[in-house]
Amino acid sequence: MATGESTAEVLLPLSAFIICVNEERFIGNCIESLAACREIVIVDSGSTDGTLSLIQSYIDKGWPIRLFSEPWRGYAGQKQFALDQCLQEWCFNIDADERMDKTLKQVLPRLLESNEVVGWRIARRPYLIGYGYAPPNAHERRNLRLIKRGHGRYDLDQKVHEGIRPNGRVELSLQGSLLHFRALPIEKQILKENKYSSLKAEQLVETGQGPRHVRMLFNPPLYFLRLYFRNGLWRCGFPGFIEAMTGAFYSFLTETKIFQSNVVRDKPPFDDFDKE
Repeated sequence: MATGESTAEVLLPLSAFIICVNEERFIGNCIESLAACREIVIVDSGSTDGTLSLIQSYIDKGWPIRLFSEPWRGYAGQKQFALDQCLQEWCFNIDADERMDKTLKQVLPRLLESNEVVGWRIARRPYLIGYGYAPPNAHERRNLRLIKRGHGRYDLDQKVHEGIRPNGRVELSLQGSLLHFRALPIEKQILKENKYSSLKAEQLVETGQGPRHVRMLFNPPLYFLRLYFRNGLWRCGFPGFIEAMTGAFYSFLTETKIFQSNVVRDKPPFDDFDKE
């Protein structure tokens, strides 16, 4: 019996798929949380740290891992490549710095038995510096992570925040979550938000999106309010406040970059200083 089977009496008809590059610090616990999966597909795009050696150590122990090396195709393209390699009836997208919590492991069999839906949206709980993992009643939005094979594909036009476009009915799983362990200090988190907002703004500008003045005014505070109050981050004290503010900052950066990209194109900066 494989190591991946030792903690699960019956393996589920489930392929977990992960894309990674230089995730040595995180991917081990991700794999450990997938012990109930009949298959784990990992697509690496050029790791230079100990990621590949670590993955190989799990393969050597008998974990049902199929490892692929694939040049970077962009987030959506890379995940679609990984999804295409999955062989089981159900497919589960999980990032290297995410882990299934105990409740999600418990409800997975029931989710997979449903014949009425082709996909499930799963909540994600962030790890907050100074607090730990947010509680089950404080989470990020639920994203489509669990899909029946052949019933969804990634939108390859999405440069960031890529998601599966389902072909059929999708429901929310009200129990269980993914735990997101990245724990970046604010200076590094802001760099990440800056990168993602640039990709998002670039994507929208390329489709002809002009300045969105109303959204620039109201989206950042609404983003904060949604995360802090509706999603329950207020329960996490100041770490939750920081998380919600960071999300609002991402929204502000995105709208500002859309605005400035359009303005610079129509009226490039010109130093009209009067020397006289």
